[in-house]
Parts: sequence; structure tokens; C-alpha cells
Amino acid sequence: MSPFTIDNPVFTLYVLAAGLAILKMLGHAFLTVQRMVKVNGGFLNAEDTRRTLMNPHPSPTQIGTNDYVERARRLHRNEGENTPLFLVAGLLLVAASPSTTVAVVFLFGYIAARVAHTWAYLTERDHEVRATCFTLGAALTAGMVVYAGTVALLHSATLTAMK
Repeated sequence: MSPFTIDNPVFTLYVLAAGLAILKMLGHAFLTVQRMVKVNGGFLNAEDTRRTLMNPHPSPTQIGTNDYVERARRLHRNEGENTPLFLVAGLLLVAASPSTTVAVVFLFGYIAARVAHTWAYLTERDHEVRATCFTLGAALTAGMVVYAGTVALLHSATLTAMK
């Protein structure tokens, strides 16, 4: 049986965690837009300052750095750097057939660390707080890869010994 079916509880856990991670990342995109609308600025492109229904009073001042918008944009970029790695590492973990307990610790530990990172970033906590949350998420991602790699190496060694 393939480990990549909903009949596999570990894959089901992955689907739930991956879905949360993807929705969280999409949420950051909408947060950036919401902040641009709120401050009527922080736009990146000249065409964003054209008169439209959504921008009835365009101004050249709408282009440029706005820390409120940039904070959300940096958060989205950070999520875009981390979420794909998590998604792939999670699939490697599923392929290694861990126990559901191991899967919960890795998958939902990562989600918790990323939610904490978002909270630390949006509430402008000290760098050490944000870095700790990031490091925990990165360590869990690396842990999934190491776990899956170890299982693959042991499996390969067992197959070789059987020949």
C-alpha cells in the first residue's frame, strides 16, 4: 500500500498540517494587501498608482517604503522561503512511515513554531524571540529530512545485506 493515501493516518496528518501551512502563507499575502489599503501606500509598481475603482485618488507618494506594509511583505517572503521546504520534508517523512506520535511532533511542532514566529514578527518582539521561533521550525524541518534519510539508509543497508 502506498503511504500517500488518506487511509494512512500519517499522510492524513501531513495533509492537515500542509493545508494549514499553505493557508497561513496565503494569509500573509492578504495581510500585505490589507495593510497597503489601510495606509494607502507601500505600493511597489508605478501602475499601482493609476486611477482605478480601488484607487480613486492616486498619488506618487503611494510608491515607496512603508514599514507597516514592508513588515507584512517580509513576513510573507519569509513564509515563502520556509513553507516549500516544510512541504517537501513532510512528504519525505510520510514516505519513511513514522509513528503518528513522531509525525504529530514534527508536523504540528513546525506549524506551532511558524505561528509563534508570525506572532513575534507582527508584534515586533526582540530578534531573539523571532529567531528562536524560526530556528525551532527550521530544526523540525531538518529533523524530518534526517529522520527520512536515516530510515532510507537503514532500509538500503538491509536490502544490501539480504543479497
